[in-house]
This record gives sequence, structure tokens and C-alpha cells, in this order.
Amino acid sequence: MDPRLNYYQNAVGAKFAKYINSAGAVISGSALPAATQELVKIRASQINGCSFCTDMHTKDAAHAGESPVRLSLIAAWREATVFTEAERAALELTEQGTRIADAAGGVTDEAWANAAKHYDDDHLAALVSLIALINTYNRMNVIIQQPAGDYQPGQWQ
Repeated sequence: MDPRLNYYQNAVGAKFAKYINSAGAVISGSALPAATQELVKIRASQINGCSFCTDMHTKDAAHAGESPVRLSLIAAWREATVFTEAERAALELTEQGTRIADAAGGVTDEAWANAAKHYDDDHLAALVSLIALINTYNRMNVIIQQPAGDYQPGQWQ
């Protein structure tokens, strides 16, 4: 299967990717825990049906030492006992932030307040930015039908 467009060999696509990758570096260099960042990226990618990003971030998380049990349970995190309260708050914010079009109210005050109990303003800024960024990547890859399965951890670094 080939993508509809080779985004990274296209001048406009490559330039845009360069800029959003720079934004991603700000987030990955933040104090938001790396494990939480991967959970957020995986959950948003699952919701958006982005197989490329789900493949990439699941493999990156496993390579970084994330347990197979936690990786297997991200989609069912509400019933799982393997996530911290802070991670659960981040996952809830991720779901609500990803499903904005599905919920007329957007992100609830309750979800925000719960996240704010676990994260300071810098963490929250990184979390909001990450949710917006992974949703951007997901939409790009879904639109061009970027194939998944061949990603190797660290391939894009």
C-alpha cells in the first residue's frame, strides 16, 4: 500500500513537517513525563484511527520500557488499574480534546480541573500542545493514507 502523497518529499509538506516537528521538540523537552506523552499520543491516534501513529508510538513506548500490559490497556484505560491518577487525568483530557467535534461542550470543566490537580501550568501547556499536535499528525496521516507496520523505534530522530 502506498500513501496518496509522499508528504515528506513534497516541498510544502516537508516544510510544514519541519515546523511542526520543531513544535514537537518543545513538548518532548518539557517536564511532562515521557510515559504520559506516549500514552497521550497512542490514545489520540487510536481514537482518530491513525494506524501509522499508533504503530509508531506504541513501538516507541515499548522501546522506552513501557510494559506490554499498559500498552494493551490504553484503549480501555477507564477500567484498567495500571495507570496512575495523573495519567488517567491526561487520558481523559486527551479523549475530550480529541473528540471536540463529537461533544458540543468541548472539554469539560471537570476534566480540566482533574488534570490541573495533577499538573502545573507548564505541564498543562505541554499537555494541551501535545494533544493538538498529535491530532494534527493523525489527520495528516489519515488523509494521505500513510501505511503502517514498518516503523522502527527512533526512525524519525
